[in-house]
Amino acid sequence: MNEILFAIDGTPIRLGAVLLTLAALTVVLLAAIAVVIARSSGRNQTATLAQAMRADELEERVADLLKAQTEAHGRIDAMGQALANRQAEMARAVSERLDAVGHRVGQSMEQTTRHTAESLRALHERLGIIDNAHKNLTELTTQVTTLRDVLANKQARGAFGQARMEAIVQDGLPKGSFEFQFTLSNGKRPDCVVFLPDQRPLCIDAKFPLESVTALREAKSDEERKGAAQRLRQDVTRHIGDIAEKYLVAGETQDTALMFVPSESVYAEIHEGFDDVVQKAYRARVVLVSPSLLMLAIQVMQQILKDARMRDAADQIRTEVINMMADVERLRDRVSKLGSHFDQVGEDVRQVLISVTKIGKRAARIEELDFSPSEDTAAPAPELFVAPTRKIQAGE
Repeated sequence: MNEILFAIDGTPIRLGAVLLTLAALTVVLLAAIAVVIARSSGRNQTATLAQAMRADELEERVADLLKAQTEAHGRIDAMGQALANRQAEMARAVSERLDAVGHRVGQSMEQTTRHTAESLRALHERLGIIDNAHKNLTELTTQVTTLRDVLANKQARGAFGQARMEAIVQDGLPKGSFEFQFTLSNGKRPDCVVFLPDQRPLCIDAKFPLESVTALREAKSDEERKGAAQRLRQDVTRHIGDIAEKYLVAGETQDTALMFVPSESVYAEIHEGFDDVVQKAYRARVVLVSPSLLMLAIQVMQQILKDARMRDAADQIRTEVINMMADVERLRDRVSKLGSHFDQVGEDVRQVLISVTKIGKRAARIEELDFSPSEDTAAPAPELFVAPTRKIQAGE
């Protein structure tokens, strides 16, 4: 009865209110009819009949109205029931839709959370890699700065070249075949000398005029480059002359000296753009070597020293080989004797196996109480008496 049928200007119209309104109208109509009948009682009969007819019509109309009201009430109930069913279906559909949407939103949020966690983990890993790279760059920057400071200082740069040269020499030659800061008879002290088989030292100088190369590389105009090239040519030529004058002593040192260039790129640039300087060095019996060429030269010297030591020890090696051949001959004799012993042991083992077989046969006959003469007792094997001195044959 409290179901809302419709609304007028926002005011809900309920089923109970409609029924009450229709009942009130019916009562009012009946009251009006009674009043009309009471007032017309004094009129003539014709009027009374007319009124009676009108009353009958009114009763019929009231009956029709009540019938219509009943039908309307049934229709309103059916509409209310249909509306209630539709409302329940709509609520159920909305609930199902909300559940589906909530499930999808939950899955989406879970996937988003998982992807976010993976992205954050990958980001942390990359940040760690970037942090390590930053530390490496910081260390590399420090090392480069230190190297630049070393190369900027002439004495430190000389110590750097000396250290590289010493590392190459120490790695390639045995102790005693080289010496650093060796003093020559003229009082000069080369950075390193290598004692070759004739005991004349080969001098190596590790100093190099790097300022000229730096100026040549930093030159921006053609004039600056030409001036830097001329300066480099003069500095290298002067240094070659100093090496030839200080470290090439007739009868004491080798006829050639080495000038160590501590950079492969500088060495390549000199050979590519200053061929005249290289030729002057060859004529002055000074050979420019880079770290790789110095390593190769050290390996050649090592092989030369090894060959010299082998030539010096050739007689001793020959004596040792003769003694070794005598030892091999004695070893051959002893192996032959050992082989004969093995043959004798094999024969003894064979005879022992024959005896074991005969003992097994005799034990079988004793077990069977068979004491008839056997082939073994009638005709003993002649090979058992080949060596009568052996105790095992006497037992048989």
